[in-house]
This record gives sequence, C-alpha cells and structure tokens, in this order.
Amino acid sequence: MPPYTIVYFPVRGRCEAMRMLLADQGQSWKEEVVTKETWLQGPLKASCLYGQLPKFQDGDLTLYQSNAILRHLGRTLGLYGKDQREAALLDVVNDGVEDLRCKYVMLIYTNYEAGKEEYLKALPACLKPFETLLSQNEGGQAFIVGSQISFADYNLLDLLLIHQVLSPTCLDSHPLLLAYVKRLSARPKLKAFLASPEHVNRPINGNGKQ
Repeated sequence: MPPYTIVYFPVRGRCEAMRMLLADQGQSWKEEVVTKETWLQGPLKASCLYGQLPKFQDGDLTLYQSNAILRHLGRTLGLYGKDQREAALLDVVNDGVEDLRCKYVMLIYTNYEAGKEEYLKALPACLKPFETLLSQNEGGQAFIVGSQISFADYNLLDLLLIHQVLSPTCLDSHPLLLAYVKRLSARPKLKAFLASPEHVNRPINGNGKQ
C-alpha cells in the first residue's frame, strides 16, 4: 500500500507539481479521483477542512492546501534546501509561483477569451523574477535555489510547462528559464512521468481551456 494518497479531480490543476515531485523522487502514491458528480453530492466537500481539494494522505496524516502539501514533502524528502537560508529563499520562490498561478487560474476560469491577449502581454514581466533568481544561482545552470532540487523547482516547472501550453513561445525571451525547463524535464524519472499516459491524458484544467 503506497504511503501517499492524492484525492483530487481528474485534472493536473494543483496536484501535478506534487505528482512530478513524487515521481522524480521514486515515490509511489495512490490516486483517488473525484468526479464532478461525486463532489456536487456534498458529503466529501463537507468533510474537507476548507471545503476544497486536493486532500493528501501521508499515512495517518491528512493534509489540505497544495502548497502546504508541497512543503511537507519538501521537509520529509529532503527537498527544502540545505539550510535555513536556502529554505527561506525557497519560500520566496514558491510564494511567487503561487502569485502567478492565481493569475493563470483567474484567466482560465473567468476571462480566457477576453483576457488572454492582455495576459500574455504582461507575462514576460511576471516571469522575469524567476529568470533573475536563476541567473543569481550558478549562472542559471542549476536549480532555482542552491545545488539540489527542491519542492519549489517542481512547482515552478509545472507553472512554466502549463504556460508553454498557453503560449509555446512564452519563454523565448527568458533563455535561462527555457533551458531550465528542458534540463529538469530531462531528468530520467521526471522524463518518464511527463511521457506517461497518466500525465499526457490528464487535462490541465477542469473547463477544457489551456
């Protein structure tokens, strides 16, 4: 029985970063897929702490909030930097990822047709901080912080991958980020996951827009 269980809708959404993390770290996990019909029935929603998914089981520990789950996995699997300084910088990165992810979610679910052009015009400025952070760490040839992969790398990678679907050329003006995506995506276990039917066939969002 895998120690981890992800309870979530049949989309990548807010769980693909944790799936990439687990796959790349050689961890096994179970998926409990929640259909829209099941969710709308009410009992599962009522049982969730904040009335939302994902729900994550680590043995007898139940967690909610996708970033809390990522941080938990970062701590337990040694993916939270080598010291307190790096951990603090990783929190800065992850909060920045969350800011842009929230903008992306707003676009996808509330303003896709009318807002996409304006969103893409503003995107380079939103991506620049991550390019800057990369340039300050080993010349952009390593990870976002430090010399080992972290929970924030998986979250940033997922964010960048879904933006490349939104606009395939969106990283062209950020060469370090473009190389970063290629480099991380080529890690053997991560490459296998990204090529798997489970990942490829799983929609990014719940409304079909991407």
